[in-house]
Amino acid sequence: MVRIEKILIDVQYIEFLNRNVEAEETRLFCHHDFQHAVDVARVAYILALENKLPISKEEIYASGLLHDIGRWKEYAEGVDHATESAILASPILEHCGFNKEESARILHAIDHHRNKDQDQNSLGWILFEADKKSRLCCECLTRDTCKRFQHHHKPELYY
Repeated sequence: MVRIEKILIDVQYIEFLNRNVEAEETRLFCHHDFQHAVDVARVAYILALENKLPISKEEIYASGLLHDIGRWKEYAEGVDHATESAILASPILEHCGFNKEESARILHAIDHHRNKDQDQNSLGWILFEADKKSRLCCECLTRDTCKRFQHHHKPELYY
C-alpha cells in the first residue's frame, strides 16, 4: 500500500491532523485524531471483507484516513467538516498517486460519510458504519452526556 504510506507522510495530511488536535485540545468527547482515522480505516476494511464488497483496500484506507481532516475548519468556520475534508483531501490524493476515478470515489465517500442513507455496497456506507463502530463508547467517561452516544447507541456496536 505504497500510496497509503505516502498519505501518512504527506505534509498537508499531518498539518490537518495537528490542527484537529489543537482544535479539540479541551474537547471532552471523541477526538478526530490519527488514532480515530486509523481505527475507521481498519473497521471499514473489515466491513468490506465481511460484506464481500469489491472495493480496493487502498481506497478504503485512504477514505478512512482522510475522512475527518477538515474537522478543525468546522470548529473555526462553522462549515460542514465532511465537505471540507473532501476538499482538503483532493490534492493529497493527487499527490499520492490516486487517479481521477479512484479519487472521485474516495472524495464522494468522504463528503457523504455522515449520511446513513447510502447504497450498502458503497464506499460511503462502509465509511459511515466504520465511523460509528470504531468508537470505544464503552470506555468513555463522558458517554452519559454525549449526544452522539444517546442518539446512536446500539448495544451491538460495543462487543
